[in-house]
This record gives sequence, structure tokens and C-alpha cells, in this order.
Amino acid sequence: MSESTINSATLVGGAVTVADGSVHVHDAPALATDKLDALVHQAVFGATEGERDYARWVIWEIGQHVGVRPASIHQLYVARGEGKCSGFTVPAMNIRAMSYDTARAIFRTAIKLDAGAFLLEIARSEIAYTEQRPAEYVTVMLAAALREGYRGPLFIQGDHFQVNHKKYAVDPVTEVNAVKALVTEAVAAGFYNIDVDTSTLVDLSKATLAEQQRLNYEVCVDITRFVRAAEPAGVTISVGGEIGEVGTENSTPEELDAFMEGFNATLAAHSPGMAGLSKISVQSGTSHGGVVLPDGSIADVALDLDTLETLSKLGRDKYGMAGAVQHGASTLPDAAFSSFPQRETAEIHLATNFQTMAFDHLPPELLQEIYAWLDVNAKDERKATDSDAQFYYKTRKKAIGPFKKTLWSLPAELRAKLGAAYDAKFTFLFTQLGISGTKKWVEQFVTAPVQHRPLPTGASTIIAAPDDADLSD
Repeated sequence: MSESTINSATLVGGAVTVADGSVHVHDAPALATDKLDALVHQAVFGATEGERDYARWVIWEIGQHVGVRPASIHQLYVARGEGKCSGFTVPAMNIRAMSYDTARAIFRTAIKLDAGAFLLEIARSEIAYTEQRPAEYVTVMLAAALREGYRGPLFIQGDHFQVNHKKYAVDPVTEVNAVKALVTEAVAAGFYNIDVDTSTLVDLSKATLAEQQRLNYEVCVDITRFVRAAEPAGVTISVGGEIGEVGTENSTPEELDAFMEGFNATLAAHSPGMAGLSKISVQSGTSHGGVVLPDGSIADVALDLDTLETLSKLGRDKYGMAGAVQHGASTLPDAAFSSFPQRETAEIHLATNFQTMAFDHLPPELLQEIYAWLDVNAKDERKATDSDAQFYYKTRKKAIGPFKKTLWSLPAELRAKLGAAYDAKFTFLFTQLGISGTKKWVEQFVTAPVQHRPLPTGASTIIAAPDDADLSD
């Protein structure tokens, strides 16, 4: 891909140029204007792979120059485990639809509240059905930060890099290798935070907790070692494990001990001195996306905050981790969110509500077009007992990828209205979760080394990992 394919004189209105294989930023304030938008659009919807790769490289290099770089939250989480900071819960936000607009609202809010401890994530399943490969996702997150004038490390996370237990039962090597391939692709793109989810391999038929968790921790160690081997210089990737699949029975201290003792012993035996996990995901009563009722409303959640508090404290005091992670929190009532930092929960994952907000703002005619598409393309997912409201609620996420360009191209007035709604939502969440003012903790504990990349000159050598849209998100 030569730099002449896109006229460098027009990059961000001339604020950025490319010469001798390097990016030069002449007018940093211009990055936070609509002059950046065309470059972002090129990075996502460019006519050729070469054009997309070139725009993505330019955005990456701009970020390297001005201090907007992917980073690992590992150091902050270690500090949390050592008691050097506390009183906040890191939101990990899955950005599925209209990613540029959504992320811009996040960064606007972060600037307003001086927040730095937040994660932008996408799950293995979401990568498939939203049609956002890691390289694209990282680019859009970087661009959104630049567009709003945000400066500082960006914590981009691979959520639920999950082993499909059905595929594992048939061919364990191939299934684990599929997750490893995704790790390779994601880390190369700038994902320096990875949630390894092998909790699908827990076998409750075994007599002891150690035996029940054995496959979980052994495969998690295998993937963790692979992650560590992929780390760029100066980066210790934050790796999370999981002991309880969301939507199942609540986790216990005994299960956490069984997993962590097995994980740490196995890791030490294979790779002495290697950094282990910085957090642990548990089950405390939630479900991904919530439970939708026939009228389309969401059932109340019986959240066990005592479990979260107990397991977080155990994770910190005994294992030096930041604490426990709560998945499936997006559909909780507003009154619940202040409880997480009070109970010293390390991290919560939020996704579905942001998607719901986007769909709630769509023009009726577009919504009907999406529903018609689902009637044909998602009909196999419809249960005989599903009402229309239940079916569309559960499956509409599968339309995000096929309708991606349409969603990005919605009228400016509608996007502004949705953006204002997102601003209010993120302001509420960031405040309730106690991450206002956490930029100081990020600056104290986190390093984001400069990582320049060469001008792309041909097809990427990174092969896309196999998709699996049916896993947890």
C-alpha cells in the first residue's frame, strides 16, 4: 500500500501528512474536528483492504505521536490488589453498534469527569456478528478518543475469549487453537487486555471442586502462556480468568480457591515467574442481556452483592488480584450501580443497554427493515414460545453487522440526539461506579510505551481467527 493511494495532503485537512514512511502531526487540535471523520470512515468502509489498512495505520501512528495509545490495565489492577488504590469499579463497555459515535460519548464523559479507569471491549461472539475485526475496533476506539481530544492510555479488551465446550468435546486442540488465533489477531491489533473464558469446561459431575475446575484452569493456563508469548515489548497484558458461567449457579469462595490454586500451581510448573491473572470473573445472579419477558420488558435480577464482596476481597487478599468481575450488569436497575464500588468490585461488564438505546432511537422504517431481515436470517433462533418482542429483542444484535454502514450513516440530527442520551448514561454510570478522578491512578501506575508501526506495503500477514457468534457476549 503506497502512501500516494490516499492523498496525504488532505489527511485531516492537512493537519497530518505522511512522508518517508512516517506520520507527521502538524496541528493536533484539528484532530478534534470533523476533519478526522473522513479518515475514520476510510478505515472502516474503504473500498479495498489496502485503503482500509493505510487509514488504520495513519490513525494508529497519530495516536502514538499525541499520546493516545492502547495499554494494559494490569499495572493498575496489581496496585489495586496491593491496596494502593480502591473505591471504584472499572466499567468494561462492549461497543457493538455505531461504534464511533458511542465511543465518542464515552470519551466526552471521561474528559468531563477526569476518568481514566475504563475498558472498551468486544467479545469473540460480537466480533463475528457486529463485523468488527480487532484491527477495525482498535482503530475506531483510537479515532473516537482523538476526535474528542482525549489523551491517555486506552484499555481495549478482548471479552469472553471463550472456549466453545461443544466444539472442545469433539476436537479440543482445534477449538483451543481457534482462541489462540484470536489472541494473535487481537494482540497484534492493540488488545492488551484479554478475558480468557474457559469456565465452559467446568465439569460439575466430578467429585471435588479441584477436579470440577481442572480443565478450566489447565486450559486457561495454556492460553495465558500463549498470551504472554504474544506481548509486545514493555507490555504485560492484563489477563482475566472465569470460574462461573453467567446465568448459572452463584460462585463460592471454595470454587475460587480451587481454580486459583490450580491455576497458580500449573502456571508456576510450566512458566516459573510468569505474571498470572489480574482479576477473576464470577457469577452472582445476572445473565447476559437479561431475561426478556413476553411483553419485551426485562425480568428483575436477584444480584448477590455479598458474593461479589466476599470474592473480591478473597481475590485481593489471598491472590493479589484487583478482585472479582461482574458480567451481565447492563440491565440492572439504576439503583444497583453505586453498590459495586461500595463492595469493592473490581470490574463490571456493560453491553446490552447501550445497544437498546441505539435501537430505541432508530427510525421506525429502519427498525421494520431490520425486523424483516431477522424474520428470514434468524428464524432458526426463534423458539415456539417466543413472542415477537422476545424474538426481536434476543436476535436484533445479529443485524448489527449487516446493517453497520446504514447505522453509521444515520442523519446527523438523530445521531446527535442519541449522543446526548449516551452522554447522560455514561455520566451516570461513571459517577455511580466511582471512576471520576481515576485518571490520576492511571497516570501513577500505567505505562503505555510508544509502538510505531511500519507503513503497510501489502496484504496483512495476520489471518482472521475463526468466528463463533453463538458464544457469550
